[in-house]
Amino acid sequence: MPVVTIIGNTSWGNALGALLSEKDTTVRLWARSGAEAEELNQCKHGYASTSDIRDALDGADLVIWAVPSQTLRENARQASQHLTGSMIFMSAVKGLEVDSGKRMSEVLAEEIAPPLRGRVCVLSGPNLAREISRGLPAASMIAAEDEAVAEVARHLMESPRFLLSTSRDVVGVELGGSLKNIIALGAGMIDGLALGDNAKGAFMAWGWTEAVSLGVALGASADTFCGLAGLGDLIATCAGNLSRNHYVGYELASGRALAEISASMTNVAEGVATTRAARRLSQEHGLNLPIIELIHGILFEGLSPSRALVDFSAPAASHR
Repeated sequence: MPVVTIIGNTSWGNALGALLSEKDTTVRLWARSGAEAEELNQCKHGYASTSDIRDALDGADLVIWAVPSQTLRENARQASQHLTGSMIFMSAVKGLEVDSGKRMSEVLAEEIAPPLRGRVCVLSGPNLAREISRGLPAASMIAAEDEAVAEVARHLMESPRFLLSTSRDVVGVELGGSLKNIIALGAGMIDGLALGDNAKGAFMAWGWTEAVSLGVALGASADTFCGLAGLGDLIATCAGNLSRNHYVGYELASGRALAEISASMTNVAEGVATTRAARRLSQEHGLNLPIIELIHGILFEGLSPSRALVDFSAPAASHR
């Protein structure tokens, strides 16, 4: 029986655990503490939880990191000495490391032994954790430089309610899942200000044009941004209140401070750190991306959402 280990007691980690436990698979989830693991085990999710990283990884065929982007490096270091060449390593994290601007597969590759780096893959798509936990259907994409690695991971994870396709465009799949969170922050602000779906549609289109431009500059294929890990994820994340990033944008529009909103949440809105990283990457590549600049200004420079988003003149002029 295949063994899948999930690193991260997050809503996404637990959703994946519940999903995979429906298959003929042994699922283990690594939690940060014995108390967390015991609480999970008492809930009888259909998978076992442990705080012992060695036990969690013993005999694993697939190791999935479902942790906040800014803790992935630390979590990968904790696991690194217990990883073997028979395992496949998957990032299910949608973000960029804020200090370096690196994608999650790059962070993961830096923290594992060099002979294992060819076994890294990524998962991304329109995957709202709460819908998956409720048993609703979803689809996603697995990308790896080695197509055989992606196919093995697909076989281990796919089910009738979780359809998977594969790609070799690791850069595009990761950036699609990360950059759409920036757009979702703005979509949440537009909904919070009751500016309407016409305005939100325009904002999403302008913002996604910028995401594609930045992605291509970083080595992605533009076509990837039209698929599951691109437009599919963008639409799901911008649609309504199941997205953490949409929620943060909505609350910012109501006048709450970012620090207050973040402190009140049990999960991380990845778009906040990604905005800072993406803005720096755009400047390094000489790109004029006014939507990303706008969201950065609101998050980190004291720009008011109500003043910034009512006036579309700058983005509109840039994208004519």
